[in-house]
Amino acid sequence: MKQAISMRIPLIDLRIGERTFRIPPVEHHDAPGLITDKRHRALRDLRISVTDRCNFRCIYCMPKELFGDDFVFLPRDEILTFEEIVRLAKIFRGQGIEKIRLTGGEPLLRKDIELLVEMLARELPDVVLTLTTNGSALKSKAKALKAAGLTRITVSLDSLDESTFRAMNNVGFPVSKVLQAIDEAEAAGFAPVKINMVVKRGVNDKDIVDMVRYFKKSGNIVRFIEFMDVGTSNRWKMDDVVPSAEVVRRINEVFPCEPANPNYIGEVAKRWRYKDGSGEFGVISSVTEAFCSTCTRARLSTDGSVYTCLFAQKGYDLKTMLRSGKSDDEIRDAITAIWQHRADRYSELRTAETAKNKKVEMSFIGG
Repeated sequence: MKQAISMRIPLIDLRIGERTFRIPPVEHHDAPGLITDKRHRALRDLRISVTDRCNFRCIYCMPKELFGDDFVFLPRDEILTFEEIVRLAKIFRGQGIEKIRLTGGEPLLRKDIELLVEMLARELPDVVLTLTTNGSALKSKAKALKAAGLTRITVSLDSLDESTFRAMNNVGFPVSKVLQAIDEAEAAGFAPVKINMVVKRGVNDKDIVDMVRYFKKSGNIVRFIEFMDVGTSNRWKMDDVVPSAEVVRRINEVFPCEPANPNYIGEVAKRWRYKDGSGEFGVISSVTEAFCSTCTRARLSTDGSVYTCLFAQKGYDLKTMLRSGKSDDEIRDAITAIWQHRADRYSELRTAETAKNKKVEMSFIGG
């Protein structure tokens, strides 16, 4: 039986690759920020990948054997312009977005990224604006990013051991330069700085306690992330995962700790504080303790597609709508429809077999 079509709101055509999908009518609310998906999860967070390029070749994200010198990245005209990003961000804000995170690839490789930050901060002054970086260019950019209106910053650092870190970033980048960048970010007014460590068994799990020891009294917050099966290029297997419970146990044996309350509903990282009052750390447990039920994130890829899950196999093309003259209301209706028909719960259903399914790469939609 054909579904009835509203006379006021037509079905929305969304192009995904070479195919066009028709999205059913959306439900409208008088107030912004009330749209929820099929599992009653609100839309609160938007991650924007501003570039698919990165100067690292981390083994869990962009391994060199697949992202070599001959790898073809997106041409400039396929990447969203700053104006297009801001326009979409404003539309998403009307749907309830409270936080935006700029990602990549490595976002600081995007030319004039501080200008985009300034544009977003000016147009969306009530949105928390954050950025995740590998730190390679942060030392020279930190002050400009703060002046432009960036709220918070996260730095990826997978080990303090020089040989381990160089092997993991796979381009020989030294630990010292990332640590200098973190110091510069603090000096610029980003406090605390969050430090993300992706933990892979047999590679850098020996460095967990050393990471805690180094940052424990700094005021900065280390977050230990379980190695995830994002995309299909990182050769993920369950044996490589160090469960967050094991991470906490190892830390507690040296630095006694206790759970802390979340800062807000839907916070991805579980907080732990040191019993001596010297700070806190976090664990992100997408593999062993799935948090799909509280996920409020949408992801905007470098080429303007929106993805409703980090482990998605397809996205919904908003760039074509932007460049074909669609109005803000039409794009808003598309976003509403996409979110209201979202039912993702990949991490709850993950198996060794589903982990092998072809998924979009993290470098394309951001982590």
